[in-house]
Amino acid sequence: MVKALRNQNFRLFWSGNFLSNIGTWMQNVAQGWLVLELTNSSFWLGVVGFAGSIPFLLFTLFGGVIADRVNKRRLLLATQTAMMILAFVLAALAWFKVITVWEVAVIAFLNGTAMSMNAPSYQALVPRLVRREDLTNAIALNSAQFNMSRILGPTLGGYAMVLFGVAGNFFLNGVSFLAVLWALVRIRYPEEEHVHPASIWDSLRAGFAYLQSQRQMTVLMWMTATVSLLGIPFLTFIPYFAKVQLNAGESGLGWLLAGSGLGAVLGAVTIAAKGNLRHRGIVLTVSGVFFFAAIIGFCYSNRFALSEVLALCEGYSGILMISCFNVSIQHLASDSMRGRVMSIYATSFLGLPPLGALFAGELSRHIPTGHALATMAGVAATLFLGFFAFSPALRSLD
Repeated sequence: MVKALRNQNFRLFWSGNFLSNIGTWMQNVAQGWLVLELTNSSFWLGVVGFAGSIPFLLFTLFGGVIADRVNKRRLLLATQTAMMILAFVLAALAWFKVITVWEVAVIAFLNGTAMSMNAPSYQALVPRLVRREDLTNAIALNSAQFNMSRILGPTLGGYAMVLFGVAGNFFLNGVSFLAVLWALVRIRYPEEEHVHPASIWDSLRAGFAYLQSQRQMTVLMWMTATVSLLGIPFLTFIPYFAKVQLNAGESGLGWLLAGSGLGAVLGAVTIAAKGNLRHRGIVLTVSGVFFFAAIIGFCYSNRFALSEVLALCEGYSGILMISCFNVSIQHLASDSMRGRVMSIYATSFLGLPPLGALFAGELSRHIPTGHALATMAGVAATLFLGFFAFSPALRSLD
């Protein structure tokens, strides 16, 4: 289940990111709570979610081109340092109580910009840290550490807010970046030969042309876009459900997010235990429909215990689906195109949620927030069934 950790470079990378991601989730839970304290508006939750994620739509493709041209480790060092500085700035503004919701949105945008340049290199670096036969296990373990941080980060973040306020969460996130910076300095792997095409635009066109020539990757990208636009924005509104619909408070919000994280860890462990994923087209479709069904149930739940169970189901099915996307695309992509392919994947997965969050926020001004998110999830589930019914490439994905 943990065979990828026998690779020392991956072990360093895994542990450093685990500690850093705990801090990131502590910041995320505090940021959502701070927005509600400043505005008491689910609309502003959507706006800040949009500001933090729109850079993925704007800049991630260029990050993929850069990842295929430069040393990935140096690029990651630069982006991680930028995010650490922004966390300390946010902590200072919150500590001195001079922060406004607009400043939260601006810092979220800058942080998202750094993350959008970080994501393709992060994804493309993993295959270079492990043996090819360990890649599926490495992706599962990456999902496990990310989602274990979803358990620890929000849980610790909820109690840290009670003890130290939101500024303490932001400061601890800044400190946590030291772990991943240390790991990036320590890892060693063979340097790549970097090809420098005539222009960035030619490189981007080559990436899209390559993707279009691969039918299985094409349908996977469309499914990823569906999840990102209509499903993932639900996570932005969990603070709303915790505070308004469930009256659960800060610690309750932490437990809801931790429940989703626990489900995701169990999903990652399932994949790690399986080794090689088989019948991925079927697994993708079933887990996706179950993921959207859990969201719909959560939107209409008025009991905390039921919401916690549904959050667990959402996390479990969601990570099965996302891991299938990641494993399939990593295996289908060639080494020379991996940075660009993963940038297109990251753009779909991380760039569309801001549009979905903005749409859900605007929709919630006209109908109840739960109705808005449940409708979006229902449409997504229908589309998943349609992809499976009409795409032989998806049904043959094994």
